[in-house]
Amino acid sequence: MHLMYISWIILLLHTTILVASPEERLAAVQTFVEEMATEHGFEANKLMDMMRRTKFQHSIIKAISKPAESKPWYEYKEIFLTSDRIDGGVKFWRNNNVVLQNVSNTYGVPPEIIIAIIGVETRYGKVTGNYKVIDALATLAFGYPKRAPFFRQELKELLLLDQEETIEFNSRKGSYAGAMGIPQFMPSSYRQHAVDQDGDGKRDLWNSTADIIGSVANYFKNYGWKPGERVAVRAKGVTEPTPIPIETLAEAKFKLSEVLNSDITIATTLDNEPTDTLVSLIRLDGDSGNEYWIGFNNFYVITRYNHSNLYAMAVYQLSQKILALHDKTSALEH
Repeated sequence: MHLMYISWIILLLHTTILVASPEERLAAVQTFVEEMATEHGFEANKLMDMMRRTKFQHSIIKAISKPAESKPWYEYKEIFLTSDRIDGGVKFWRNNNVVLQNVSNTYGVPPEIIIAIIGVETRYGKVTGNYKVIDALATLAFGYPKRAPFFRQELKELLLLDQEETIEFNSRKGSYAGAMGIPQFMPSSYRQHAVDQDGDGKRDLWNSTADIIGSVANYFKNYGWKPGERVAVRAKGVTEPTPIPIETLAEAKFKLSEVLNSDITIATTLDNEPTDTLVSLIRLDGDSGNEYWIGFNNFYVITRYNHSNLYAMAVYQLSQKILALHDKTSALEH
């Protein structure tokens, strides 16, 4: 076994991020293989051979240690709220209007939200990742102690996917974190939420636009998207300390009435919005200082895709820009 993993040992010794010893790392790989053999019937020798062929990559550790979500909002939004993504979103809508409308009617998720997710994740399929998914997951599962349990589970999910589906997953490429396909699903999300929207007998998030659109919508439905409910509205007149706590992750916990009865002013008229609707208060680092938002349940649902208020706000604002341009151009044509 020492010879099998000599490349892993050398690389592990030359990084300051990893704290486990080479012996502990090798033991973790062995334990994982044994668990997969015992619990799921994998052939241990074949799985060990597969693990031997995985490539540990320092660039993956570096990338996950400095995610884009560590940027302030005024820098982060510039990555996603671009004319290229807005125009690309309108083009994607036009090219896939029928399936988008059918999926939206089925799952209750607006087309612009589905499109914005795909635009943020991979620029509508242009950038799906350059790392072999199994390499990324193995690197993080056995070389990134901070989140090793999560990525060991995702590696397990990938191997199970490879058994269950007609698509070969182990050879696929994806992000540095192991996210796959045009909507960038982690293996566990693929197993739980991907759908065969086009009915061809497989859930293909690389080549089937219908499966991609349907799977994103199903993901949001499964996490509690409420059709017709707002996502977020701008708040004014906020001074700190605030009457309700500012949420680092915008889970809707407070009644809208608590906001309306405070000194906070909501920039949008909330016609017919029940005062017992649960909301959250979000603070972002804006261009001219702090900006505040009231987040509804659907904003929190977007954070289930990526656990970041910045991410959810980028998706929401991109969706609104795509919707506005789509409606404008459609109106001009008619």
